[in-house]
Amino acid sequence: MSQEFDRLVEVMRRLRAECPWTREQTHESLRRYVIEEAYETAEAIDLRDSDHLREELGDLLMQVVIHAAIAESDDEGWTTDDVVRGIADKLIHRSPHVFGDVTVSSAAEVDAIWQRLKAERKQRTHPLEGIPADLPALMAADKVLGRVDAPVEGDDLGARLLRLVAEARSAGVDPEVELRAAIRRHADDAPSS
Repeated sequence: MSQEFDRLVEVMRRLRAECPWTREQTHESLRRYVIEEAYETAEAIDLRDSDHLREELGDLLMQVVIHAAIAESDDEGWTTDDVVRGIADKLIHRSPHVFGDVTVSSAAEVDAIWQRLKAERKQRTHPLEGIPADLPALMAADKVLGRVDAPVEGDDLGARLLRLVAEARSAGVDPEVELRAAIRRHADDAPSS
């Protein structure tokens, strides 16, 4: 690992040991911050603000490191090294076109390999399994539609919204990003009160 990453881990370990606030934190008490930092990172991406993105990625990384420090200090059986090793192993396993002998010619082929290997490992028994319950509705709809190959039935508002998400998927656009952009345009065009 890089010296700076190792330094961050050591800083967090020291905070966990010596800072009263950090010592009191649990995975549960920090849950909301993981979500907030993820959304702040997404906003920096939407704004195309590279300096802001760098800062927000640091805040998001801090969440990873503090959760690992909690697990380590509370003897949960894993550390930051385990997190890093796990994601590196996953990337290698799911990228046989880079780390193995599989040949691909497009990003779509890479995605298909990734999804196949993920499905083999997860062995889910229900299409909704693995979709977080707290995922925003548009993102959840997009995920479900990616897993369930069935037409959307009904004419109620929910079904119509779900069909719009399906339309976005067919067009190759992210419905969450599109709706957020439309909201910004609408707010910018609205007369001030």
